[in-house]
Formats: sequence, structure tokens, C-alpha cells
Amino acid sequence: MQLTGEPEVRPVFRSSGTGELFQLLRDGAPRTRADLIAMTGMARSTIGGRIDLLLDSGLVAPAGGAGSTGGRPPATFAFNPSSRVVLAVDLGATHARLALTDLASRVLAAHQAPLLIAEGPDHVLAWVVAQGQRLLAEAGREVGDLLSIGVGLPGPVEHATGRPTNPPIMPGWDDADVRGILADRFGSAVLVDNDVNIMALGEHRTAWKDVSDLLFVKLATGIGAGIIADGRLRRGAQGAAGDLGHVAVPDGGDVLCRCGNTGCLEAIASGQAVADALAAEGVGVHSGADVVALVRAGDLRASLAVRQAGRRIGAVLTTCVSLLNPSVIAIGGIMAGAGEHLLAGIREIVYQRSLPLATQHLRIVGSVTGPDAGVIGASVMAIDHVLAPDAVDLLVG
Repeated sequence: MQLTGEPEVRPVFRSSGTGELFQLLRDGAPRTRADLIAMTGMARSTIGGRIDLLLDSGLVAPAGGAGSTGGRPPATFAFNPSSRVVLAVDLGATHARLALTDLASRVLAAHQAPLLIAEGPDHVLAWVVAQGQRLLAEAGREVGDLLSIGVGLPGPVEHATGRPTNPPIMPGWDDADVRGILADRFGSAVLVDNDVNIMALGEHRTAWKDVSDLLFVKLATGIGAGIIADGRLRRGAQGAAGDLGHVAVPDGGDVLCRCGNTGCLEAIASGQAVADALAAEGVGVHSGADVVALVRAGDLRASLAVRQAGRRIGAVLTTCVSLLNPSVIAIGGIMAGAGEHLLAGIREIVYQRSLPLATQHLRIVGSVTGPDAGVIGASVMAIDHVLAPDAVDLLVG
């Protein structure tokens, strides 16, 4: 605590290299050499040398002159996000979305198409390579401009190696060297993660940057969650954190799940599970998307089924609220299109069963970023990796 009359003591930024200095410029605000000297306490010659390295790399560019009380205005410098690009890849069970972005995650070119992940890694990754090359050409960029690639897969991924691990809906993908295959074709750094994790990153960075604790729940063919705690994505020991779909539900009964167990949340409350239950009653639906379309058209049976699925999801999320105490639960995936019918069921149980302390400021909302959450998150993941201090030191060195 500061005593009255004493000067305020500000912590001094300690830089270990050019990459650390670059972090001060990532917010995009123009700064002079004098600004950086004041912020870091480093010598003018040190600042000058490191700024020169960043200018030569293209990561930083001149930003004009600062205001001056007389004489020549001092030069300013700012982050130049257009200097390089990244390829963001969001692969789902039946779809693919790709985007080429700059280093601020602004989309330069994009493409989406139906694609079955069950076709296997050879087919799917060859398609990704072809579309990635097409997006580079469309944006007028060279392969040499591609700094990194971020990939989201609809199954468990060991993030350290980028290899899928026994993914239940991805036949032929177990231990596939996704990182190696794409790195060989593009010559860039490749980051691979579970699709829900990258969606959580995209939602957090786009809509809830000031929220430290967020749970992103994807409701689609499967059910999963991405966990942001203390402002950081939490993957768990082997990258399996957030696998809500295979939590046993108390009233799940003996419904068989594709994981081999019975009574899993995914088996009774996923988009496909709701569609199957309605089809058994004679309703003409085949998928979660069909269910959402009926709900939007005002179909009563579909609306009631979705609300009941929301209650079952809420029962599992109640435990998550007690364990993680998030400020926001964002609901995404195809089933989020059912809107308030789904959210009402989730809120009903979460607010009923959780302690007031955990829910007094909790918001349960539909995803703000919607279907773009995955590609935005893949871009964020890839950018944060290659613009980290050590990576920038290597790039400019």
C-alpha cells in the first residue's frame, strides 16, 4: 500500500531480448524509442538495435511522427500485422472451415465446405493443403509469407505432439502425424488442438477478453468444453480436459454411447441423440441441424426435446460451475441455433442446483462468434505461438 506523500513506485519491465520488447508493441499502439526506453529502462543503443531487428523482420513498421513541441517530431513504430499470414483450419465431423488471416486474426480469405472427417487423414489433409494453397493465391500471398498453421480436430489431441489420441469419430486418425504432414507441405510451424479448445480461444479473444474464467460448450454431433481459467486455456495433463460428452448422466439409463459406455451425456443430449429420439417418435429429422430447423419453425415436439436436452446438459454443467466457478458459459455448435429453448433448459438446472455464490454473476449465453469461433481460435493459437518472445527472437535472429 502506498503511503500519502510518497512517490508511486512502478514496476520496471525487464527485457531478455528482442522478442520481449516486441510484446510491448503487440497492442498496435505507436510508440517512440523514448517511450520504450521509459517503459523498459534499457539503454537507447539497446532499444535502437532491437527496433532495427524488428523493422528488418517486418513485424514492426514506421508509424509516422509523434507530437512535438518544437523541432522534428520523433519517429514512432508499431506492430505490422500484415507482414505475415497464418492459416486457420477448423475441422468438424462433417464440415471444414479454413481462413487465411493476418497476425491480428483479421480474415483475408476464407472457405468452408462439407467434409467427412471419417474419410481419414490422407484425404482430409490433402484437401486442407489444396485449399490452403488456394487461399494464399486468392489473398495474393506467397507460401513464404505463411508463418504458422493452427488446426482444430473433432477429437482428443495430445497438444504437445499434435497427434489425435483414440478419437471416437475419426477412424484412421489415431496417432496421425498431422503436424508433420502439414509442416512438410507448407514449411511452417503447425499447432494442433481439439476443436472445442480452439473455439474457446476464439470466443474468449473475440467477445470476452476481459473475462478471466470462461467455459465454452460445443453442442453438435458430440459434446465438449473448452476451459479458460485465469485467462488461459487449460488442456489438462494429456489434453483431455473438458470432455463433457462422456460424463455419465444420472438418468442416462442404459443408452449406449459410441465410446462403449452407457448413459453418457452425448448419447442422450447431443444433436444426433435428440434427432434420433424424435425420429423414433415419427418426426422426420436425421440430424441436429434438422432439429434446429424445426425449433425455428415453431415445432412443439422439437422445442420440448431441445429444452429437455438442455436440462440434462445443465445437470452436468452444474458440477462444472461448482468446480471451476466460471463467469461466463458460452454455448456454441450447431445446437446453439435452437436459441432460448436450449439455453432455458440449461439455465433452469444450473441456477437451481448451483450455490448462489457461484451463480450470482454467472452468464449463460449463446456463442457470440458462432460458427467462426473455430477458425478465429485456430488463428489465435497459431499466432500466439509464433509471436511468443522466444519465437520472435528466433525469427529476427
